[in-house]
Amino acid sequence: MTSSSVAKRWPELTYAAWKDTRETLHLWTQVVGKVRLALTPWLNHSWHVALYVTTRGLTTSPIPWHGGSFQIDFDFIDHVLWLRTSVAEFYEDMMISLRELGVDVRISTMPNEIADCIPFDQDMLHAAYDADYANRFWRVLLSASEIFAHFRTGFLGKTSPVHFFWGSFDLAVTRFSGRLAPRHPGGVPNLPNSVAQEAYSHEVSSAGFWPGGGGPIDYAAFYSYAYPVPDGFGAAIVKPKDASFSKELGEFLLPYDAVRTARDPAAALMEFLQSTYDAAAHLAKWDRAALECGLGEKGRVRPV
Repeated sequence: MTSSSVAKRWPELTYAAWKDTRETLHLWTQVVGKVRLALTPWLNHSWHVALYVTTRGLTTSPIPWHGGSFQIDFDFIDHVLWLRTSVAEFYEDMMISLRELGVDVRISTMPNEIADCIPFDQDMLHAAYDADYANRFWRVLLSASEIFAHFRTGFLGKTSPVHFFWGSFDLAVTRFSGRLAPRHPGGVPNLPNSVAQEAYSHEVSSAGFWPGGGGPIDYAAFYSYAYPVPDGFGAAIVKPKDASFSKELGEFLLPYDAVRTARDPAAALMEFLQSTYDAAAHLAKWDRAALECGLGEKGRVRPV
């Protein structure tokens, strides 16, 4: 892969350069995601609310409505979906458009998982939209989702789709040991404790990509954590060398720039996913022989 093709697939995404756009996009995805939340039956671990990466952006996937369905898409190539408006205008325009399509839905206007937030219908503050950085963000999601999906093939147990959570604004994939977990304490800003407790009802090893902002780090990073946290997890040796454990967050972090500038970004990311999962599964004594398999290969049936 040439350096130009690597830069296209893994573009620079400096948080400070697109901070305002990132905050606006976060809120826009929440407005769209809450429509899916309101109209879709509950699926374990809140999987029914997530968005999915597409070849052009993000999608709700089909949402059932009165014997039919509809779908809402963000297009980060043509930059379509009522962009270049404030959050309040975005919210109003989308609700009007849905009603014109015969979809009558009511959502909570309070953002989730964001401290000190403004209700959607009152938010005239967040209106920034940098098309170039929105496109870069999508390209990172597209590249990361491909590696996450390949990583997902190496597990026979319950595993989540590769999906985008608009509450925390991150792309994630999660593996489950099959065992119940201790009751989660909750405490996530503007999120009912019951939602967090249902999401973490079972033991997990989870990894994902977060573009920075709204927390103790101000840079884009890949992350990996376990719930409950097994003894010794933070001291585990993981790869690549740029990965480290954040005591404040309770999870391993790998800066996006370390992946972007690696000789083989895909291999570096896969190394992080595999080594952090290995640490969690080993220390928590998962039944690895029953849960794991080799990574999937194109056009080849998994041997049994």
